[in-house]
Amino acid sequence: MPQLGLGVYKMTNREETIQAISHALKVGYRAIDTAAIYENEKETGEAIRQSGIPREQLFITSKVWNTDQGYDATLKAFEASLERLGMEYLDLYLTHWPVSDTFVDTYRAIERLYDEKLIRATGVSNHHIHHLKQVFNIANVKPMVNQIELHPRLTQEPLRNFCNEHGIVITSWSPLARGRLMDEPTLMQIGMKYGKTPAQVIIRWHLQHGLVVIPKSVTPSRIESNIDVNDFELTLEDMMKIDCLNLNERTGTNPETYDEA
Repeated sequence: MPQLGLGVYKMTNREETIQAISHALKVGYRAIDTAAIYENEKETGEAIRQSGIPREQLFITSKVWNTDQGYDATLKAFEASLERLGMEYLDLYLTHWPVSDTFVDTYRAIERLYDEKLIRATGVSNHHIHHLKQVFNIANVKPMVNQIELHPRLTQEPLRNFCNEHGIVITSWSPLARGRLMDEPTLMQIGMKYGKTPAQVIIRWHLQHGLVVIPKSVTPSRIESNIDVNDFELTLEDMMKIDCLNLNERTGTNPETYDEA
């Protein structure tokens, strides 16, 4: 699983979506993160086919939406996603949110897809520790990935530590806090030291913490900038300064209060 990929949340314009994914693949991205609810799986598949890059060189993730959760419904939702993408398998398939009555059965279905080699890895998204423990009770194979909101204002250290203890890789969604930290003084100061933007500093912070990061952009220059983070390394002091920006502040919904209707 590449540590840096492209998120395609809210990419709803067909041509813009295909162009963004195509450009990302052209400049070196090899992981694309989509979901049924994003309504761009078809465009994702088209861009991948147009790229000419062999399927086995790419890492494609999708997710089952809340209204499609449950054992049988998840299996059907997966088939629909696969058809829209025009693929024979996915590298990773996730429960999108822990819908209280169905998320455990949803993971059972994801395990079956893994057993049948229709997915290469199992995972969940937006699961807190108590959600993961409930999944553990029935799992033959523990989730390999947990995709959660994570950025310098929401560092999620207890959940990260729990996942590390259980061999679960963390993927950070909204890794740039939806652009709200671009004028944060600490990040600007660190960026100046390396000749990098605050966004590049944040992405580097995720990578050095061992997190998978999926920044979203449709702008070619930002797509290029977001992947241009391998020519510098933050010091331990820099990392600690960024860690200290945590306010347990979300830009998205808390899984505990998510409207499951």
